[in-house]
Amino acid sequence: MIKVDLSGARSFFAKGGAPNYAGAAKAHRALMEGTGLGSEFTGWLKLAEKMQGELKALHAAASRIRGNSDALIVIGIGGSYLGARAAIELLSPIDEDAHKNVATQIFFVGNGLSPDALNDTLEKLGSRDFSVNVISKSGTTLEPALAFRVFKQILEKKYGFSGAKKRIVATTDARSGVLKRIADQEGYSQFAVPDDVGGRFSVLSPVGLLPMAVAGIDIDKLVQAAIQSMKDMGTQSPENPAWQYAATRQYFYEMGKTVEILGCYEPTFRYMAEWWKQLYGESEGKNGVGILPVSVEYTADLHSMGQFIQDGPARHLETVVSFKNNRTKFKVPFEVGDSDGLNYLAGREFGDVQRTVMDAVRQAHIAGGVPNIRVEASSRDETGLAELFTFFELACGISGYLLGVNPFDQPGVEAYKKAMFKLLGKP
Repeated sequence: MIKVDLSGARSFFAKGGAPNYAGAAKAHRALMEGTGLGSEFTGWLKLAEKMQGELKALHAAASRIRGNSDALIVIGIGGSYLGARAAIELLSPIDEDAHKNVATQIFFVGNGLSPDALNDTLEKLGSRDFSVNVISKSGTTLEPALAFRVFKQILEKKYGFSGAKKRIVATTDARSGVLKRIADQEGYSQFAVPDDVGGRFSVLSPVGLLPMAVAGIDIDKLVQAAIQSMKDMGTQSPENPAWQYAATRQYFYEMGKTVEILGCYEPTFRYMAEWWKQLYGESEGKNGVGILPVSVEYTADLHSMGQFIQDGPARHLETVVSFKNNRTKFKVPFEVGDSDGLNYLAGREFGDVQRTVMDAVRQAHIAGGVPNIRVEASSRDETGLAELFTFFELACGISGYLLGVNPFDQPGVEAYKKAMFKLLGKP
């Protein structure tokens, strides 16, 4: 179960002040009872339970893709790809662009409009056999729609119209939308994006589970761990880690801490941080309020952003994610002559050195006026991944209600789309 350590935050509580756990309790009840703002989009609370009935079909689709393809092109943007990429990169040893630890490599496209990035992907794909998983509830979002047009034509040229159709899986609305209409007409394999789940909360649906399964992640274990994690966080108590995190970040927001910095000492956490940024930025940034979510990668960013975090404007709080145990053990070697002066560390585990550095950084940042929240997951595997997804989602809903906004809409996203389509000359 996720553990939240507030010892690095309590010294910043005003005399007699404390996070609003009564408000967190009320927000939690509103979520679970469906009485809060945007309750029609809270299906993610029971999503893992619902997915148990789809696991067989997801495994079959993943097996088919792995059986005939050396690569899977995942086409999506925002919540249609960030969760899957976060999971795959956190759990799988990878290089910068492709996932080479499994027979079928995963490429993520349709999340931008760079012609160079698109061409780079095509060059890396080369002549390999591939399949496509296009993910879009509407099918009208420009970036993935353009990418799908490109890869659909490549598939048709390579395998013919009939062969191409067998290599496309559409994850889209169950009843309507442009992509749904195309998928029905062409006879693509389909999975549904649940009606009551918004994109940024959809990682535990086929949106995230199919790419994960192709990448070799044990989605059965993931789903069961998510179910258990939601049960664990069902307690109505200030000991609930989701309450602790949500109420504490909102406490500091009221004190003027308008930026939250999320850090982790594992480089593979990078896209988990990107997923977190969308989850909280899109859920809370509205009506002129909200905490700006930003992320850093430790220890690398201690040598670039560390100065600003330590001594910059006192407008931020820091949340650091860690895992209880490292996957591997590495000892610092002994060197005859000690030319670099590091023999004082010889024999110590890298993980021990890492944890010591974490403690030192925490002490320094607290002394520099930066409140610190620690979030610890059990392990860097499917269980820890499920804990993180469910914890941050539940805390996000509670935090949004504490802030007084609807955490499940995103009206501001439509503004740029209207301007974009107008300038592009869309009829």
